[in-house]
Amino acid sequence: MNRNSMIIEADELLKKLDNENIRIYDATIQFFRSKSDPTAYEQYLQGHIPGAAFFDHQKFSDASSDYDYTVLPEAELAAQIGNIGIAEDSEVILYAVGVLPAATRAWWLLHYAGHNNVRVLNGGLAAWKKTGGMIEREAQQYEPSMFKGRFRSNMFASKEDVRAAMADGEVGTINTLPLESYEAAHIAGSSCLPCLELMQDMAAFLPDDLLALRLKEKLPYKRIITYCGGGIAATVNAMAHLIVGNKNVSVYDGSLSEWVGEGLPTVRTGAGKWEIWRQE
Repeated sequence: MNRNSMIIEADELLKKLDNENIRIYDATIQFFRSKSDPTAYEQYLQGHIPGAAFFDHQKFSDASSDYDYTVLPEAELAAQIGNIGIAEDSEVILYAVGVLPAATRAWWLLHYAGHNNVRVLNGGLAAWKKTGGMIEREAQQYEPSMFKGRFRSNMFASKEDVRAAMADGEVGTINTLPLESYEAAHIAGSSCLPCLELMQDMAAFLPDDLLALRLKEKLPYKRIITYCGGGIAATVNAMAHLIVGNKNVSVYDGSLSEWVGEGLPTVRTGAGKWEIWRQE
């Protein structure tokens, strides 16, 4: 995999908009929403890329889990991907409004399920507008399709995987939250590389050379496990590793929500809150 197979720039998307096989989704999550702010779906209705449907993360999350945004069981995930109109041969474009981690989480889910033609719009809706792309306000929905799925189980790590990594010097467990959140609570033995250091304005990935530089100290590990508060911000770092050629990377889906919730070995060196990436 490389950058071009994972990321699309707005000028390229502008030229592809009339492609009948393309499926575009606004995957925004409102992480820091107050009660007076519009929901992610209401924001979508205020303006989105023409033809784009809304990617509802709640419908891709296991309602039976004690923790937010837990990935669906495989059969349910494949069915949900088909329900929103994605087939095996669809060209999928995901974007978010100002919050790249929401789009990378959606990318991680689809790629985990075996879809090989899915990319994130670098810079999100702002980049689209800057390139001269039009905006529409009518809700869109694709016809349901069939998606069988060929799951890449190694893309997600379990708490058992993380516990095993604590005793394995060849596996690096990386917290992707800001340093103050890491100091407030982190998995024992893990280190910190905030996803903010891999993005521009929280909306776009840095160029490849800067990504490689920021990730350099983590590359000697044979395997990387990224985590955050709830398995969303962690996908930014995980995708960045794939972009620079490090293929053996997993996301701990439960992340701190599960780890702290189940009383697993946690280090606390600060007084801040680690829940910064949890939706209010």
